[in-house]
Amino acid sequence: MYRKILAVTFGTGLSDKAVGEAARTALAMGARLLVLHVRSPLDVPDHAEGGALSRLGEEQITAEIAAAERRLLDGAVKMAAAIGVQAETAFIVELNAHEAIVRVAQEQQCDLIVMGTRIRHGIPGYFVKSTTQKVLEHTDIPMLLVR
Repeated sequence: MYRKILAVTFGTGLSDKAVGEAARTALAMGARLLVLHVRSPLDVPDHAEGGALSRLGEEQITAEIAAAERRLLDGAVKMAAAIGVQAETAFIVELNAHEAIVRVAQEQQCDLIVMGTRIRHGIPGYFVKSTTQKVLEHTDIPMLLVR
C-alpha cells in the first residue's frame, strides 16, 4: 500500500514516537522510510544570552547547530534500524516548517506522512495551530498522527 513513508522529527519524545511508528509501518508494508528534520533559520539553540547571540562566532555556532542536527537524525536512523528498517534522512532549514514538510513529501513522492501531535485545548488550541495541523490543511497525502 505504501512505498515511501516520510517521518518528521523535531527531536522531541513525541516525534521519536512518531519515527518509531513510521519504522514499524515501513517494515510491515515493505516501504522505504525517509526521516525529515526541519529547523527554522531563526532558531539558534543554546547560543542566546539575554536575547543576544553569544560571542562564539557565526562559523562555530553554525558548526554546533549542524552537529546537533546530525545527532538528532542519527538517533532516528538507529531507532529505525533497531526495528529492522534502513532509513534515509533529510534536513532542511525553512521558516515555515509545514511548507517544507509538504514540499519534501511531494518531491520525494511519499505515500504517507507520519507526525507526532498533541491536542491543544481551549484558547491556545483555537489561536495557535501546530505544525501538524498546518500540514494536514496543506496536503492531500495521507497522514498518520501519533499521540
